Amino acid sequence: MVRVFAEAEVNDTEDPEKVAKALMNLFNGEQSRNQSSSPKPSIAVSGKGLPALETIKMILQRDQIRSAAGAVLRRGVSNGTITAYLNKQVAFAGHVSFCEPEGESPLGPIRLTIEARDPARLIEWLTGGVRERKTR
Repeated sequence: MVRVFAEAEVNDTEDPEKVAKALMNLFNGEQSRNQSSSPKPSIAVSGKGLPALETIKMILQRDQIRSAAGAVLRRGVSNGTITAYLNKQVAFAGHVSFCEPEGESPLGPIRLTIEARDPARLIEWLTGGVRERKTR
């Protein structure tokens, strides 16, 4: 079973609806808001199964960044969990840009956590795999 959790803090200067839109532009799932989050409120999207990742998979293919995405996601694998950070402003525009946890996304990143029995296989599915890219 695959579990997806994406979360972004909402800064005082941000519209919570725009932060929610950034998350929903990338992931299919149930949205939740945590107003009492310390130190800042946050918005999260969680989902189960591959359908939760269908939108981001399509964006990686459309934007032709599957190979780079695969490298970033493989670096984020630890104990059956994949962790990556995405630029919130780029996600609002409907695209994907990976970033570091701090310093690269001015408004703070989206933290993506994916739990999977076989992370390598999931990454191959999400990024099209080496074999699929070579046949193009």
